[in-house]
Amino acid sequence: MATVLAIETSCDETAVAIVKNREVLSSTIASQIPIHRQYGGVVPEVASRQHVETINDGIAEAFQEAGIGWAEIDGIGATCAPGLVGALLVGLSAAKTLAIVHQKPFIGVHHLEGHIYASYLLAPDLEPPFLCLLVSGGHTSLIYVKDCGIYETLGETRDDAAGEAFDKVARLLQLSYPGGPMIDKLAREGNPKAFPLPEGKISLPSGGYHPYDSSFSGLKTAVLRLVKKLEQSGEKPLPVNDIAASFQDTVARSLTRKTIACALDYGLSTIAVGGGVAANSGLRQHLQTAAESHNLRVIFPSLKFCTDNAAMIACAGADHLERGHTSSLTLGVRSRLAITDVMQLYS
Repeated sequence: MATVLAIETSCDETAVAIVKNREVLSSTIASQIPIHRQYGGVVPEVASRQHVETINDGIAEAFQEAGIGWAEIDGIGATCAPGLVGALLVGLSAAKTLAIVHQKPFIGVHHLEGHIYASYLLAPDLEPPFLCLLVSGGHTSLIYVKDCGIYETLGETRDDAAGEAFDKVARLLQLSYPGGPMIDKLAREGNPKAFPLPEGKISLPSGGYHPYDSSFSGLKTAVLRLVKKLEQSGEKPLPVNDIAASFQDTVARSLTRKTIACALDYGLSTIAVGGGVAANSGLRQHLQTAAESHNLRVIFPSLKFCTDNAAMIACAGADHLERGHTSSLTLGVRSRLAITDVMQLYS
């Protein structure tokens, strides 16, 4: 069983973790949310500088929490794609330096593959093949997990990702950043049936309908029109709880419908969910209920491993290392890299 130290700096969390196979020995996260909240979103250069300031403390804290030393580390991993280039460079440079100094193998890890592996931390018995619903601020995908590093994308968003839609609707409702947790909190006090909202549909050039792709830009526009209509009618204050509940319920129903259909069509009995939106209570409730009705197993990561973290990166790195997959020290960062191209990271 490989023990891997991994660093995750793809966006606005400086995370370091040590994982032995699928057991988390330590996991530290320095969040930048309070810093970026004043801007209403992540400022890339600010994020990069914060990573530089906090990464050494994170590494030291990870070793202290794990209670082990460098002799027990088999490899060092880092997120190298996709993400903010400047932010990725901080983590990748630190990991390469540590690999050279301590003479350990280096493993570059795809961020989205990390989110897939978050489910392994909760369910160590999980094995491919299975379907992964990956929903975050930048990605909404249905991924057929065939083996370590072998993936097929069966569906993806054509416009806004689910998490991005949550943030944009939160701004419409004048809620603070990040928007997802705020909408989830308000939705618990609202009526999800208060305002009927449209689920996005995708029309192909031939006029056909792609069953697994998602679209949330139309839903976002529908919420904008609803807010303007309520404001013009003089309704004050706005029924924010009901709007949030109606929006969240629509997103959850849409994602659930497509995910269940995809799993059944491909004969996959297990669904793993990853990404920040995997923490959403509405999605968890809808998908769990639907999965049970179709005798499907659904796995949601622990809430702390839904958002960006290094434990999921270390878990993916450990699996690759066990299979002899290591990366060259010349490996660079990439702002974009398809999940189907993961094996390009290994020499």
